Amino acid sequence: MKIPKHIAIILDGNGRWAKGKGMPRNYGHTVGAKNVETVCRAADELGVKYLTLYAFSTENWNRPASEVEALMKLLESYLKNCIKTAEKNNMRVRVIGEIGRLSSKFQQKIKELEAVSAANTGLNLTIAINYGSRDEMLRAMRHMFADVKSGKITEEDIDEEMFSSYLDTKDLPDPDLLIRTSGEQRLSNYLLWQLAYTEFYFTDVPWPDFHKKELELAIEAYNSRDRRFGGIKEE
Repeated sequence: MKIPKHIAIILDGNGRWAKGKGMPRNYGHTVGAKNVETVCRAADELGVKYLTLYAFSTENWNRPASEVEALMKLLESYLKNCIKTAEKNNMRVRVIGEIGRLSSKFQQKIKELEAVSAANTGLNLTIAINYGSRDEMLRAMRHMFADVKSGKITEEDIDEEMFSSYLDTKDLPDPDLLIRTSGEQRLSNYLLWQLAYTEFYFTDVPWPDFHKKELELAIEAYNSRDRRFGGIKEE
């Protein structure tokens, strides 16, 4: 079975999962955060090299203030614990998104985590926090425009490869497989440029219940696809 080199996941269904158990939404987010390590371990065991997780979108700020505050605290706590997890599992961790809106303490945790895990050679985990693909592309274009004005690059230099080098994911290969949990079938402003040739897999299983078996089912579905690039079937 061919294992996708890079899998991107939209972590969906935490709140609905908790509600189904008669628990508050924040309980679902807590359990969902704990499931990240489970799925990272499973991905590493299966031979996945890159895993990119959509943890908090630019649109998530529109949720109730109490839920946003709880999510921020949960993400900060996760990143703090992730330093030990990354060391234990030889995992490199990066964060993409507009982190300038996050607290200075949160930003410092991100920088610390990226620095201490930079030399790790196992699974490459990328976490999207305050990320939106349209925002990412606008930031990239502003940066590129500034470089054109300063003479660093010329208009003629701009092509797909150049544009990609200005994105948050410039150091990552494009995803081979996108998974969205909990039954929704939309991209929700996630990696719109990077998913141009990606296979999609949607499952009704909510994120807190998405474990190794579910990941294997997604990879099996990926293997059943007749992938073609420019009319040539991928071997």
